[in-house]
Amino acid sequence: MHRVQDKIALVTGAANGIGKAIAERLASEGARVFVCDVEDAAGVETVQGIRGRGGQAEYVHADVALQDDVAQAVATAAAQAGRIDVLCNNAAYLGKVHAVLDSTGEEWDKCIKIAMMGTHYFTKAVLPYMIAQQSGSIVNVVSIQALVGMMTSVAYTSTKAALLGYTLSAAYDYGPQNIRVNSLCPGPIRTRVSPPPGSPHHKWQCDNTMLGRTGEPEEVAWAALFLASDEASYITGATLPVDGGWTAK
Repeated sequence: MHRVQDKIALVTGAANGIGKAIAERLASEGARVFVCDVEDAAGVETVQGIRGRGGQAEYVHADVALQDDVAQAVATAAAQAGRIDVLCNNAAYLGKVHAVLDSTGEEWDKCIKIAMMGTHYFTKAVLPYMIAQQSGSIVNVVSIQALVGMMTSVAYTSTKAALLGYTLSAAYDYGPQNIRVNSLCPGPIRTRVSPPPGSPHHKWQCDNTMLGRTGEPEEVAWAALFLASDEASYITGATLPVDGGWTAK
């Protein structure tokens, strides 16, 4: 089943983790995927893996915090077919997180530039193509930290909460052009930055979900695929938690 057949898709932060899983899933469902990241070796490896399974993918070096990089990445993708159908804004900055008193200017700056401004730069760059074709799907990967309180992560949490507002505003403004903008809010997902299984933090994560476990990047990717596809043609401005029930407790 090819649910995004022949669509042109960009995924940011797609060299690893959730972004990689989303890129792989979109490609497996027929999209031509542009893997956008700053980790060149990992990005190329992701593309090679997709191609090895028969999918279409290209790697584009893009620092989402740099508007010129973003413009070049979008132009490269659009040149393939003169259109952009799907944008998944996944890139974010976590690093070492702190409470208010310990948070640094550098931490705030990176969170804002990468997650917030990176999302804005890519969205602004793809919108002219989507408006011209009167269709498009933008999926913003946010976090349940935009929905519930979490300790010692004030800069990260604030940026993620802002992205929910950004999603709603963009959905409102460009709905008449048949452009859908939605948010995915992953809960604890097993990636390279996750606490190791069996650790106290991992146990705390599991205890806070209804399913009693952490999620896999592929489980977020399935949700992203749905929102990107025409199956979600009447869904915009929505927030979809993929969190094992954390925010429903």
